[in-house]
Amino acid sequence: MAPTVTDATGQAGAGGSAEANGTTAGTAAQAGTSAPAGTSRQAGATTRTVTELADARELIYYDRGTPPAGRAVADQRPLDAVAPSSEVRQDPMTGAWVTVAVHRQARTYHPPADECPLCPSRAGRLSEIPAGDYQVAVFENRFPSLAGEPGTHPVPPALDDPLHSRGPGVGRCEVVCFTADHDASFADLDEDRARLVLDAWTDRTAELSALSGIRQVYCFENRGTEIGVTLAHPHGQIYALPFVPPRTAKMIDQAARHRAATGRNLFDDLVAAERASAGSLSADSAPVDHPEDSRVVLAGEHWTAFVPFAARWPYEVHLFPNRRVPDFTGLNEDERAEFPRIYLDLLRRFDRLFGDGDRQVRAPYIAAWHQAPAGHEDELALHLELFTVRRTADKLKYLAGTESGMEAFMNDVAPEFAARRLREVGQAGTVNPSGPTAATGSTPDTTDEEAQR
Repeated sequence: MAPTVTDATGQAGAGGSAEANGTTAGTAAQAGTSAPAGTSRQAGATTRTVTELADARELIYYDRGTPPAGRAVADQRPLDAVAPSSEVRQDPMTGAWVTVAVHRQARTYHPPADECPLCPSRAGRLSEIPAGDYQVAVFENRFPSLAGEPGTHPVPPALDDPLHSRGPGVGRCEVVCFTADHDASFADLDEDRARLVLDAWTDRTAELSALSGIRQVYCFENRGTEIGVTLAHPHGQIYALPFVPPRTAKMIDQAARHRAATGRNLFDDLVAAERASAGSLSADSAPVDHPEDSRVVLAGEHWTAFVPFAARWPYEVHLFPNRRVPDFTGLNEDERAEFPRIYLDLLRRFDRLFGDGDRQVRAPYIAAWHQAPAGHEDELALHLELFTVRRTADKLKYLAGTESGMEAFMNDVAPEFAARRLREVGQAGTVNPSGPTAATGSTPDTTDEEAQR
């Protein structure tokens, strides 16, 4: 069940099936002193304050406990109303939907730190966050790929022209700011703040999935310029999609095939098989005498993280709740309570993969949360797919001819090696294992395919 997220007015939020009732008030952004990175200064239940930005976009503050008065500060910027013009087009050869959003060419691109639009507002520098400080903030993207009131499926049957199916790019795109600290990352948060982010993801999933015409709610984080991130401030995004994207469509098909062949659920069998490969677990969920060929990275009472058997990326980890649920709203309190420790542990392992005693090399990554689309809640499972494009401290994994041209991935790092490496960096003080092959995370020989990348 979803946790109750209470509005600042005392009413239940989306997770509690009630409307938001925030207010907009005040005349200027209030100055404030940020707490240490990701530290919630108040204990208690999660509350949210819903307000609007100057161009009528929705802004929601999530706080632990009673929110400060500064949450009602008005946005003083002279902004024109957002008028995106997106459309979706269907590829007649694959059936996949492609979003065309030409207005995004004008979005903010690598601003200097003192002009970051995700930092709290200060005197002389007004941002997307009018308050002088915040814990977690969610707002509608000013340059959304999808926007407009969702209705039915965006594209009616193209009986007159089946080769050119198109429709308006309706949906919703939101930005999730994890902390007011510009120089932090998700891995720097404390467990209470990570839990607050989980509550925000859950609340937004409940509200957005209830919109007519929305097929799937997708929460994700892109980190690092190597990924293509244009804003350095620690943040993620949430897309309310009016169609089922290609990777989800493939999972639906595979789950149906597995059910037909075995009578069982694909994801239940997958998690059970990976957990069985880990051997015994200690009281703190650390593997004991872990088999070398196991792909489990860490396993808790309620969550399991493992490198997939056919990993596409050099270092890729999938994180599942041990009990299958369709989305964030299905997690129970025990699963929510354990989540921050497991998730932060994973992210910190990624940050230790490529560093050494003299430098820290933060791993660029994508953290993609897969939730069951409407109509497939009985078969699909909530899970994270976390991966980095970095192969070694000095090499990136580029999508070259086979991947980009044919969607046929070729991985330079064996999944079993990647799992061992991620287990090793979870040990306190471990930076690099001995040996040149282990340190680089790849085989000594360079293949012809790799040389072309």
